[in-house]
Amino acid sequence: MKDGWRPAEGPVVCIGETMAALAPGPSESLETAEDLRVSVAGAESNVAMYLADLGIPVSWLSALGDDALGRRVRAAVGAAGVDVGGVRSDPERPTGLLVKEPTGTRTRVHYYRGNSAASALGPDVLDDERLRSASVVHLTGVTPALSPTCRSLVVAALATPPAERPYAISFDVNHRPALWPPRTAASVLRDLADRADITFVGLDEAQELWGAALEPADVRKLLPHPRLLVVKDGGHAATAFGDEGAWTVPALRTEVVEPVGAGDAFAAGFLTGLLRGGGMERALRLGHITAASALKVTGDHGPLPDAARIKRLLDLPAHAWEAEADGRP
Repeated sequence: MKDGWRPAEGPVVCIGETMAALAPGPSESLETAEDLRVSVAGAESNVAMYLADLGIPVSWLSALGDDALGRRVRAAVGAAGVDVGGVRSDPERPTGLLVKEPTGTRTRVHYYRGNSAASALGPDVLDDERLRSASVVHLTGVTPALSPTCRSLVVAALATPPAERPYAISFDVNHRPALWPPRTAASVLRDLADRADITFVGLDEAQELWGAALEPADVRKLLPHPRLLVVKDGGHAATAFGDEGAWTVPALRTEVVEPVGAGDAFAAGFLTGLLRGGGMERALRLGHITAASALKVTGDHGPLPDAARIKRLLDLPAHAWEAEADGRP
């Protein structure tokens, strides 16, 4: 089977809101913790930071409040090697905030992002000069839920037919139920996801949005137009669908500290694999390797394995990769 379509190698631009995040320690309760850790949290900047870790030139476009938290967010993303020169500073609106509440094996997230600086973003973001040289522009389903102008931004980005786009558009469904009015997310996200060149969706969120009995091949029938559709089945496997066929690679067995951010890390790894032209299975493997880095930390952005280990994992024969995935020695 031939390997699938891929974008030309080049810089990536990620567009979307990043917030300051507050969280208690791993074993503490939000109700009783005396101290909260401050970090940054945003799907698109997570992708950008992991892309930078993997050596891909990447910019992040957004808006932050002209406040201490905004300066902290900008500094943190920039320190990861991401170009933040296009991030706007809004003197009238605040930086968004989220608070994490660990509850057993899950983490509840409370958003305080109403009227945030990023909620005022609109289609004019697409005029930024960084898009002129971009190979891929990465968006998520979080942005259209933030405000009418943010939805217009995403709709405008996807309005140009794929054959006429100067760059490929990557779209992660990233369904956040708390951000959507009842019974609106399913149709909007399906329409947007089906217009992208590369679409990522978790099988669990596809089932929540479009039907509890869906399997990966069913999701492809619902989203037939992306050049590449990647369906992630949690810690089990990920399947990429393209015109040339489908590729499934099992996930690496990993001790999970917190699942938040793993999908963003996977997207960054997969996009890196695509841009480097190593083949579809190799791109899926790099997605899993990068996702494992996020699963091992309480923040959204964890350290990657060293380059030698990444290369060893990517070069494994299929049976040896499956042994790693099963946790066999």
